[in-house]
Amino acid sequence: MTGTSSTASTRSEPLADGSPMPFTVDDYRARMRRAARTAADAGLDGLLVAPGPDLVWLTGYRPPETERLTLLMLRDGTDPVLVVPTLEAPDAEEAPGGPALSLRDWADGKDPYEAAVPLLGPRGRFGVSDNTWALHLLGLRKRLPETEYVALTEALPMLRAVKDAAELARMAAAGRAADAAYEEIRKVRFGGRRETEIAAELAELLRRFGHSQVDFTIVASGPNGANPHHEAGDRVVGRGDMVVLDFGGLKDGYGSDTSRTVHVGEPTAEEREVHDIVRAAQEAGVRAVRPGAACQDVDRAARAVITEAGYGDRFIHRTGHGIGVTTHEPPYMVEGEERPLVPGMCFSVEPGIYLPGRFGVRIEDIVTVTEDGGRRLNNTPREMAIVN
Repeated sequence: MTGTSSTASTRSEPLADGSPMPFTVDDYRARMRRAARTAADAGLDGLLVAPGPDLVWLTGYRPPETERLTLLMLRDGTDPVLVVPTLEAPDAEEAPGGPALSLRDWADGKDPYEAAVPLLGPRGRFGVSDNTWALHLLGLRKRLPETEYVALTEALPMLRAVKDAAELARMAAAGRAADAAYEEIRKVRFGGRRETEIAAELAELLRRFGHSQVDFTIVASGPNGANPHHEAGDRVVGRGDMVVLDFGGLKDGYGSDTSRTVHVGEPTAEEREVHDIVRAAQEAGVRAVRPGAACQDVDRAARAVITEAGYGDRFIHRTGHGIGVTTHEPPYMVEGEERPLVPGMCFSVEPGIYLPGRFGVRIEDIVTVTEDGGRRLNNTPREMAIVN
């Protein structure tokens, strides 16, 4: 796992304008070396990384995702090599991790696999980033029929899971930005407006507070709240509605994700009771976070509260998911996941109760594992907010 050296601690401090200290070529070099070593320890002959979040995390390079082959090859004990179209080679060289890479370019009209095949050899078992195009994977397999490939999520699910001090600082900043968006959205008028209007306003608030990418803004009112992944629609929010708000995205390359459930006007006794149960379940899940505990322990702690209250069959999803350079990634807080929690891991704790045709409640914070427990990265009130 990545250590939290004094250098990392220094880099966790923001610049004068509040933006994070950029990652350096040494950061990217260390990530690539660690990834190659981890792959070797897992019995792989190397890693193949296509454009996407893994490539950005490893190199800082974000090329256009087109049909042209771009592929990072990592093998333990050798320098990393990036196969790249000739026309994109200058951008690759200028990437933050570019100086740590050897480039092997190929020109339009040539076979791109001729550049990649010598890096693999005639046989071997390689980890492949999940979003690698089938076109390219099949192209390699056609030329090297004795090679085998396995998805990174299967082979190295924890590759990005443990964040260093600089990454945790960005995660915390993203959490604060999402909190600021919630504090503002709860001040606006809900009643008489379409879900889509409120969702658009929420997205704009995320951008105002520094998000470069908005991944989702769920606004699920009344019976729509019983659908955990409801897409904001044309339903007009009315007085007496419970409204689930679930929103997040990327700020400075790292993710936010938080949920709160508000009510338009005064709630009924039953609505208050269900909300209190979910709040207690979320608290129990957060209290279960500690180094060495299994991921499933977090799920069990939250689920036990809801089950004891008689709503066990209405909690219909896992308790949480990892988050980092993407808003959903390993590890997952779910029954059967026995992987131990490690300081630096970040994930959601988001139990819910969903009553079809009536309403739903979900409360979610991002939590990071510390040396002696867990720390929330979202700190807005979890009590039910009354909105207009």
